[in-house]
Amino acid sequence: MDNRPIGVFDSGLGGLTSVKELMRRLPQESIVYFGDTGRVPYGTRSDETITKYVFQDIRFLLNFDIKLIIIACGTASSVALEKVQQAFNIPIIGVVYPAASQAVNISTTGKIGIIGTPGTINSGSYIRIIKELAPDAKTFSKACPLFVPLVENGYTMNEVARLVAQEYLGPLKDKCVDTLIMGCTHYPLLKNTIEGIMGKEVRLIDPGAETAKYVKQLLIDKNMLGQSGIVPTYKYFVSDCIENFSRLGSLFLEKEITQSVEKIDIEKY
Repeated sequence: MDNRPIGVFDSGLGGLTSVKELMRRLPQESIVYFGDTGRVPYGTRSDETITKYVFQDIRFLLNFDIKLIIIACGTASSVALEKVQQAFNIPIIGVVYPAASQAVNISTTGKIGIIGTPGTINSGSYIRIIKELAPDAKTFSKACPLFVPLVENGYTMNEVARLVAQEYLGPLKDKCVDTLIMGCTHYPLLKNTIEGIMGKEVRLIDPGAETAKYVKQLLIDKNMLGQSGIVPTYKYFVSDCIENFSRLGSLFLEKEITQSVEKIDIEKY
């Protein structure tokens, strides 16, 4: 047993979709969440800048005696995961492998679509893992840079979101993909809009949900689960304005954030 908390970070609020799934699947686990709201989005930054940010985010979380860290950001997972896994002596999990693995498992035609930030798509990380797992799979990817700001501003189910989604997703629908990886933890908030464009027959992969399942099994295998019956604690930190975090964060978690949210200076790390 290991009652130390799990650390989770993202470029903004999207990683809370991962936290929601962790809370559901691992209700005994304490969580420390950092949202780098002052530097969102990561997806349009250079690889060098993203890697710098990820190292700072991890160094901040390590102040809390974390037992495991989840990079709940598709871009950061794609660009910097291997670097930080080599640099830190702690399990660090990204969202790419769990989502790609599940897509391969459930696709019946082998036609898999991938949407994500420009950084995630340009890295080719999802395609690389899918091809390793299923060499005959056909992948089709599309960068969707406007999805993150839409979600961060609460525009998930209105006409603006629908028109943007239609523009982005049309080419993937034309390719007749049967599975679509929502390759950014913000995107599940657009699930209804995405499903409305792609059709209900297309299976949508939520990276946060798949990563939570993966982490649960990892903790079981390593005998690192928190003690059953312990009341977990949740701590939230951001790098910019905290006023909207509780309001928008509650939408991501689908439950009220009752804990105080603290702003920190991430550049110190």
